[in-house]
Amino acid sequence: MVDLVAKRYVKALLDGREVASVSSLSDELSLIASAYNDEKFVAIISSTEVKNSNKVELIISLVDNCSNTLKNLIKLLSDNKRLDIVPAIAKELKAQLSIINNSYTGVVYTNKELAAEYISSIEKEFSKKFNVDLSLSQNVCDYNGIKVDIDGLGVEISFSKDRLKSQMIDHILKAV
Repeated sequence: MVDLVAKRYVKALLDGREVASVSSLSDELSLIASAYNDEKFVAIISSTEVKNSNKVELIISLVDNCSNTLKNLIKLLSDNKRLDIVPAIAKELKAQLSIINNSYTGVVYTNKELAAEYISSIEKEFSKKFNVDLSLSQNVCDYNGIKVDIDGLGVEISFSKDRLKSQMIDHILKAV
């Protein structure tokens, strides 16, 4: 439900604006959305004891030289008691901006650090394959294999050693 409401706000923000102004607005919204990771900030925003005008001032104070568009958006969200969807709006605006610019970011999950040349070769191949500008970052975790996740395109490609092992066992058992 929150995503649908956020999409309507993003559609209004994109309507009739240049890419540069949308990009700066997206940066400002991302900065504000990062504050929602703090529990104290969320407690203040969701508190009924704090006036809406004070909440608006707090949010706007997070951005230096806040644009009028962002000020009006925050005031509108406050009037409609929807300040809690700011992170969803920031995420959706970033996704729409990626579509407009045809540039996406993705993550490579592995259990050990890969060489930068290997990551750049994966970027080049996927850029050619999907005809987009792509930048990949690396996340070293406990994933036993390699997985490339490009969120904006909805692409996830993985190779898991555990899955390969289980498929080989199944294949051998079927052959016997």
